[in-house]
Amino acid sequence: MPRFHKILKPLTTTREQDRLEYIAAHVVGPYGVQPLPADASARQYFRIIGTHPPRLLMDVPPSSETIVPFVTIATHLQGLGLSAPKIYAHDPDQGLAVIEDFGRLTFTQLLAANYSEHALYEQAVDLLAALHEMDEACTIALPTYDMGPLSTELEMFIDWFASIYLQKTQAQAFGDAFMSLWNKALAPVAGIRSALVLRDFHVDNLMILPERTGVSRCGLLDFQDALLGAPAYDLVSLTQDARRHVSPAFEGHLIDYYLAQRPQIERGQFLKEYHLLGAHRATKLVGNFERLSRRDGKHGYLAFLPRVMQLLEAELNAAGLWDILALLNADLPNWKNHAPHSPQG
Repeated sequence: MPRFHKILKPLTTTREQDRLEYIAAHVVGPYGVQPLPADASARQYFRIIGTHPPRLLMDVPPSSETIVPFVTIATHLQGLGLSAPKIYAHDPDQGLAVIEDFGRLTFTQLLAANYSEHALYEQAVDLLAALHEMDEACTIALPTYDMGPLSTELEMFIDWFASIYLQKTQAQAFGDAFMSLWNKALAPVAGIRSALVLRDFHVDNLMILPERTGVSRCGLLDFQDALLGAPAYDLVSLTQDARRHVSPAFEGHLIDYYLAQRPQIERGQFLKEYHLLGAHRATKLVGNFERLSRRDGKHGYLAFLPRVMQLLEAELNAAGLWDILALLNADLPNWKNHAPHSPQG
């Protein structure tokens, strides 16, 4: 039977031709190609319909980033007994790979279908606790989540959010004061190297794989930006999701559930790191969501800003970062009531 290619829009670019030729070189038998919804990155995914086992094409334009970290980290996670997509073929120069397709059962989809919130989130915490107990998890050669990336992420808040309210000279003065306070606050976590931090560990990037058991039943996506850092970060990413409300009571339960599996961890110190990283993460997201809208035209992220603002205020208080909160209130007095403006409406 001859192959066929079914594209949901006309073939118009050289990049599309490159994708088709790459699939044709690495997939046997008849198949169709269906684009999947885009995320915040430049990466694109295409479902290769009709293949066994199911496969996706991952397209990572070399001008935007490299495909190598995804391949390296996926292989490492598989070696730890976790479910990252298998890599069937990859070409770093082209930025193309054929990878395992985990299907459609993301945690987000399952929650929308009234699947048990407790069961899903506890399964995700089981995976984190297991990963953080593996000494070999940190043997991979990755950059560290130190003051470099921590500061770079905070700079998005200055460049893309504070700049909305401040003139250039004011923004410079605010930025200097802001970064000085944060550099002092982050010092205790900037030196931690005890966990493989996946960084985008939330319900959109987690999947149920019904045929697997234990922690491998939870499929992992979007881990190519992983670093070595503090274990609290990924738990914060899960429980303080910009896209989905998690009640304070359930958040507390998940923290307890995690710590019960790691009894050697000192609770008070872990909570300090948890809230500090929660405040940092919310600050980063405010700047990043404005950047995604204003620079990349991805305006849908603005809808999440009111929730992120609430998280930011709550975590600044929980972490005792009152000097940073005071600076925001003094220099950006309307920050909590920020009304994002989308060019679409």
